[in-house]
Amino acid sequence: MKMVLTLLGWLLLLQGAGGLLNTVLGWWRWSHDLLLVNRLPFLEGYEVFAAIVIGVLGFVLLAVADSGKSAESGR
Repeated sequence: MKMVLTLLGWLLLLQGAGGLLNTVLGWWRWSHDLLLVNRLPFLEGYEVFAAIVIGVLGFVLLAVADSGKSAESGR
């Protein structure tokens, strides 16, 4: 379970950071279809906010995966 949370955390963190950079700076025109914030039509107009939320969610998943590891070693 820890591995799944870690993998999902990194994917979401990269999606959030990439979406934020692409939306704010206009970089990575070739990756427009690879980013989650550009693929979901209901996020149109809210790309910056959605990218920040996705990145924070990824960071939270990484923290939860790491806290699970430390809680198991503390027993």
